[in-house]
Amino acid sequence: MTAKVLHLEPTTICQAECPQCPRTYQTGYEIVSMSASKAKEIFSVEFIQSLDKMFMCGNLGDPAAAEDAVEIYRYFRQHNPNIVLGMNTNGGLRNRKFWTELGRLFSNPLDYVVFSIDGLEDTNHIYRKNVAWHHVINNAKTFIDSGGSAHWDMLIFEHNEHQVSDCAKLAKDLGFSWFRAKVSKRHNEVPVAFLRPPRNWIDPVIESVDIDCHVLKEQSVYVNAQGDWFPCCWHGLSQPNNNVVSWFSQLKETWTTSPDPICKTNCGTRYGQTSFSNQWQQEIELTNYKYD
Repeated sequence: MTAKVLHLEPTTICQAECPQCPRTYQTGYEIVSMSASKAKEIFSVEFIQSLDKMFMCGNLGDPAAAEDAVEIYRYFRQHNPNIVLGMNTNGGLRNRKFWTELGRLFSNPLDYVVFSIDGLEDTNHIYRKNVAWHHVINNAKTFIDSGGSAHWDMLIFEHNEHQVSDCAKLAKDLGFSWFRAKVSKRHNEVPVAFLRPPRNWIDPVIESVDIDCHVLKEQSVYVNAQGDWFPCCWHGLSQPNNNVVSWFSQLKETWTTSPDPICKTNCGTRYGQTSFSNQWQQEIELTNYKYD
């Protein structure tokens, strides 16, 4: 199949125990990482050359935990010099060598790493359990100093909402390119007593059955660490179906009559926005960010 964007989850391993992450409250998933040789077997040169972007993120694991992450990135860049490379991580894994290599490899203008940092030293660990804040900051600095473009993503809770401005300022001071703050809807799906949404927060309500599909817009596909293909990561915890084209066509056929619950929850529209797009509260390009 052809695609423009590949979302690859290279591992199910993560050192963190975030209370609302599926790997914390679900059981039965396989502990696995994709090797570079497996990636070369799955992704042909022709497929790689058709891509505009490849990024590593996922439902269960942190890409930095994948032993062959850098080698897999090199394989994609080798066969597509113009491809955009990206990663989403909690930032607390690996060492200076890894982040230096990644910073040098991510040398194209739009390459990036998203560091998910949910506050300052006294709050980040409340959700990002087992993630050492100072190690995250040092890793991010190493990546930035090596030429990489870093983005700071912050989940906002009641316990850290007072730190949003301080985190944005610190991000700028450290050389991050972007700062983004958002509210997760997981407080409804996986309620945890000490993880409350920000004060005065009202969850978006999806009333329409119209589907605003990211896969259609991006021409994207999601592949998990086992090498299974899905239309997107929202479906990534369901049963795999490596005939993505057929599966996606079946999903589309039901959108106007009885939308798939996963599609409706995440990509059903209301007032022109989905619950996914509506969760973004603040997005700042720090290059031109001014402080009061």
